Amino acid sequence: MTETLVAAPETDEAGAAPKRLFIKTYGCQMNVYDSGRMADVLRPLGYAPTDTAEDADFVILNTCHIREKAAEKVYSELGKLREMRDLRLAAGGARMTIAVAGCVAQAEGEEIMRRQPAVDLVVGPQAYHQLPELLTRTARARGERIGADFAPNEKFDALRVPRGGEGVTAFLTVQEGCDKFCSFCVVPYTRGAEWSRPVADVLAEARELTARGVREVTLLGQNVNAYDGEGPDGTPSTLARLAYALAEIPGLDRIRYTTSHPNDMSDDLIAAHGELEALMPWLHLPVQSGSDRILRLMNRKHGRTKYIELVERIREARPDMALSGDFIVGFPGETEADFEQTMDLVQRVTYAGAFSFMYSPRPGTPAATMAGQVPETVSRARLHALQALLTEQQIAFNATQAGRTLPVLFERKGRHPGQAVGRSPYLQSVHVDDADHLIGRIVPVMIESGQQNSLTGRLQHKAAHGA
Repeated sequence: MTETLVAAPETDEAGAAPKRLFIKTYGCQMNVYDSGRMADVLRPLGYAPTDTAEDADFVILNTCHIREKAAEKVYSELGKLREMRDLRLAAGGARMTIAVAGCVAQAEGEEIMRRQPAVDLVVGPQAYHQLPELLTRTARARGERIGADFAPNEKFDALRVPRGGEGVTAFLTVQEGCDKFCSFCVVPYTRGAEWSRPVADVLAEARELTARGVREVTLLGQNVNAYDGEGPDGTPSTLARLAYALAEIPGLDRIRYTTSHPNDMSDDLIAAHGELEALMPWLHLPVQSGSDRILRLMNRKHGRTKYIELVERIREARPDMALSGDFIVGFPGETEADFEQTMDLVQRVTYAGAFSFMYSPRPGTPAATMAGQVPETVSRARLHALQALLTEQQIAFNATQAGRTLPVLFERKGRHPGQAVGRSPYLQSVHVDDADHLIGRIVPVMIESGQQNSLTGRLQHKAAHGA
């Protein structure tokens, strides 16, 4: 499980002594984005950052329901926070407020409050804008403590406060929810139906980000390529049209998006990858399985042939397109023959990166009660075989970059003096010496070598005058 720490700004806008905020973020990039917005909406209340829960006046666990035993990990963390709070109170310290946010909160809100009374607030993904009100009510020991209703338009309308400090890259949520109802997935139940933000709102936030120095945005959505937000003419836009509009913003040089569904990869979006320079040649396109039989059981609504043909069309439009994917092994009923179909698909498509997991049941999903649950030992062996192949492909892809000159957007300082780390168009980390003065700029880098997870390069002479 990925964990990211996000905190509010250093200053209290009201001038009062700052209260301390700690947000622990689990899971996906949308959760990272949401944690940032929670910090933003709490900033006017005087909450400033702290790096540890021990120092915090307000602790938020922003949870994810996708990974195995996600809820139990949250309860374990809550137990630690309760002990921490009790010790602080016994020592005469200030009371710590504890909140659970995110998808586990949405799915198990009442159960969380029942099992762990130390929790003060439970807030679902569409109710973050209610945090100031909920926090105030809790402080007064009265009123509603659970805010989990689906109202995404209200959420984004309410979060129109200046965002906290960004780097040169930022996430930007444009779509939420899912109507696909894959049999293994809880997202339709925790994030609700598909909903897209209006184009004008997305563009306004993107302009604000570029004014703060952001040069690359990653558009987020559970099914981001299903985007159909209202356009300037009042009709639904597509993700391709939105990308073209974003590319017109001065200073916004790179556009990415994730996560996509194969069924929503439209003709105009494929064409945009061949026409729009700002749209980066990296596409996360989950397939989950290479077996048509398993895909039907997963309710994916696409087959292996359709997926392979789609990849061919994308690469015709953008020959250097690098693909990433998601895979689940050990899905109920998966046979060795089904698994071999997945291995065959990976060999046919070739991936520059991927996420792969053993199937684990999610309560309330159709797959959780399916017959033919695969033994863990079998699933684990299949996962190891799949990951070995995917790793081999990732290493091979990175190795092919050696000798090429790539435009690199430098994001931060490296671990060594003078070193800087940036991103290639293919989302690879690139480590370059004597480049820390170029952070925030896009410059050409000669790639010297490729490792499994990164590239090493050197500046060309003209890099000193890079974009």
